[in-house]
Amino acid sequence: MPAALKHLVDILQILIDMLMVGMISIYALAAVGMSMQFMMVINVLMTLYVVGGNALISRFIGQGRKRRASSLLYALGIFAILLSVFVTIGGYLGSENIYIWMGSEPEVVEQGKLYFQILSLGIVFIFLDSLLYNALSAAGDTSSSLYIKLFSAGLNAFLNYVFIFGNFGFEAMGIEGAAYATVISYMFNIVAYILFLRRASSKLHLIPIIRIKDLKRVWNVGYSAALDRGISSMSFLVFVSIITAYGTAELAGYQVGLRVEGIAFMPGFGFAVASMALVGQSLGAGDKNKAFNMGIISGRIAYVFMGSVGIVLITFPEYLVSFFTHDMATIAVASKYLILVGLAQIPLAIMFVYSSSLRGAGATKTTLKINVLSLWFLRVVPSYIAYKMGYGVITIFIIMNVETLIKGIIYWYIYQKRTWLDTKV
Repeated sequence: MPAALKHLVDILQILIDMLMVGMISIYALAAVGMSMQFMMVINVLMTLYVVGGNALISRFIGQGRKRRASSLLYALGIFAILLSVFVTIGGYLGSENIYIWMGSEPEVVEQGKLYFQILSLGIVFIFLDSLLYNALSAAGDTSSSLYIKLFSAGLNAFLNYVFIFGNFGFEAMGIEGAAYATVISYMFNIVAYILFLRRASSKLHLIPIIRIKDLKRVWNVGYSAALDRGISSMSFLVFVSIITAYGTAELAGYQVGLRVEGIAFMPGFGFAVASMALVGQSLGAGDKNKAFNMGIISGRIAYVFMGSVGIVLITFPEYLVSFFTHDMATIAVASKYLILVGLAQIPLAIMFVYSSSLRGAGATKTTLKINVLSLWFLRVVPSYIAYKMGYGVITIFIIMNVETLIKGIIYWYIYQKRTWLDTKV
């Protein structure tokens, strides 16, 4: 539950960002929305050490080897810092070209460049935040991350109010203010995490020992997950570029709808985190039956939560969207999107929890095959064909939901086979 609530706060922070940025212009709203798609690509690099680290740390904790898990966290922190330097340089220098490549309108490119250049300067904090959150979750501590996120989200909202609109004597900075607020909130997260790790009661500490053997084990699991995330992210970018081709209103509508739908994602992400940690710890303790049942229980809870939120999305789409924009064309697109995705929340819950359970067991090669084949052959290619044939954006949303349904069925089948329980890490 703390993991689910933490993700709810994550989504609320994003929604508040979108709400405030939406007051600047529809172009600023589209630019921030697209930047989140770019962050999906950057997440590929984080996956390289986060997923493998999660699988190995949870097994160490299950084996009662807390010191070994803590030294691995330290080593991964050093690796994350070094990796972030290259991403910062690339993001700062290439921000404008990224938006141009996506086919954005000139106004969106201008706003996006201002936003993403500043965000790139805080990549190191984003990398460390993801590592520390996932490591503590793998160790079974999701409460600390929730407390940190509550304060961080409040700080981010306050700084948005100050920087974007120019309150308390500050100059109004528009979309640049939103970027500064985001970076500062991530800086706060890292300071808070370090303080939490210094507590005697913490399940993990920072022990300055680097074991190359453990890092290799992390990368052995992580490279498949990173490749999975990379190909998937590219497919999402192509998918978004197809929607972009329909126009700014369609793009903004999709981005707003995606942010609102994120509320439904909350329990799915939360219990996916739970299943990943508990499956890994159970396998570390040598109990395969418990590992299997942890995923089943997490999945059932996620079905209930996400199915319930799906009903809300279907019932009140216009009302939910109206919080973020008053542009009627954007509201129309986003509302239809929410109705459709509301119908797909249960198979989405299956996909979230079971895929995370497989990753917690280290079966990242299996998730790689499923995700790549599904996204490209059931979503991206059919969407491109539909666009070329002149179908509207709603048809694209329908194709997306059908792909989610089929993928959910595939994950359910693979999970029930139990062969993933024998994965070696």
